[in-house]
Amino acid sequence: MQCDHDGFRIESFEAGRGLWHARISRADLKPVVIDGVLFSTLEVGFAWSDPEAAIADAISQIDQLKLKRYSASGQAPQAKQIPAASW
Repeated sequence: MQCDHDGFRIESFEAGRGLWHARISRADLKPVVIDGVLFSTLEVGFAWSDPEAAIADAISQIDQLKLKRYSASGQAPQAKQIPAASW
């Protein structure tokens, strides 16, 4: 099961029999950059009894953590460049 919310794609998946989780990624498939660290996906850590509950929790997490600022529709911060060591 999939849905979109605030510039993110949410996908539920079964991590064990009857244990549903949700995976969050940007709708444009670019990585989410948080404090200079790139994440291709974020996973909600709760196990739910059905896929709809996992997606509802992911939507709640996006809203509560104000992740919209990291989505394609928000202002996406750039990854920090680490300079190469000079020898």
